[in-house]
Amino acid sequence: MQQQKSFKNMNQGKLYLVPTPIGNLEDMTFRSVKILKEVNLIASEDTRNTKKLLNHFEIETRQLSLHEHNVKERVPELIELLLGGTNIAQVSDAGMPSISDPGHELVLNAIKEEVDVIALPGASAGITALIASGIAPQPFLFYGFLPRKNNEQKVAMDQLKDNQASLIFYESPHRIVKTLINMSIVFGEERQVVLCRELTKLFEEYTRGTIKELIEFFNEKTIKGECCLIVEGYDGVSEISESEQELSIKEHVEWLMENQHLKNKEAIKEVAKKRGLKKQDVYKEYHTK
Repeated sequence: MQQQKSFKNMNQGKLYLVPTPIGNLEDMTFRSVKILKEVNLIASEDTRNTKKLLNHFEIETRQLSLHEHNVKERVPELIELLLGGTNIAQVSDAGMPSISDPGHELVLNAIKEEVDVIALPGASAGITALIASGIAPQPFLFYGFLPRKNNEQKVAMDQLKDNQASLIFYESPHRIVKTLINMSIVFGEERQVVLCRELTKLFEEYTRGTIKELIEFFNEKTIKGECCLIVEGYDGVSEISESEQELSIKEHVEWLMENQHLKNKEAIKEVAKKRGLKKQDVYKEYHTK
């Protein structure tokens, strides 16, 4: 067990986790600017990107890079500095450090060495998108980026499909339609979803509708900018898409086995659940020649 009293021990450095704007520079807080000016060092995901922010707010604090490619070498160096009395602020390119960005390893090691870790409140794309989406804001589950590979993505979605919490995903604009298509297969076409694009920027956009409607709307369109997907949680009622409704029971089982990579027994169970039937009846129908 460990208890941190953030502002009691002044004999060693402190690690400040400082959020940065996700698009609009005016979302930088007074405290964040103050801390970045006062610390001895800023650990930045991309020093070139952070330099633009520092220049805007006339911050002259020295930077040191901390990203996924140098984390193993850099973390011990930063911990040594913290233990020696150096105050360090950690920032990612946008939003909260460690949320789908590098930084968690530094936090873990700082805690292990009993260095005070102090998080500042500020911009976060997932929460910002959620509260304006119109989808229930609580409970929610933040997932972040889904796997890129098609099969791995479906497996991840399958683990979430019965979760009643609203789901928050980050996604590349180039993969939005592909991801929505997989969602339609796993979650069902009628699940409500909101695509939030370019949050806090001039071209901020919320597109609300069913998964099917968004696929039809964005199909063959070029999508640009940072994207966040808010997906309605499972409402406790089995969701069956129009394409699934048109299948026979046997075809439905085979369709789930092929598209969701379910085993025979799992597909039968899922068909029974979606259609409100007994598993024994689906089993008999499936094995009838």
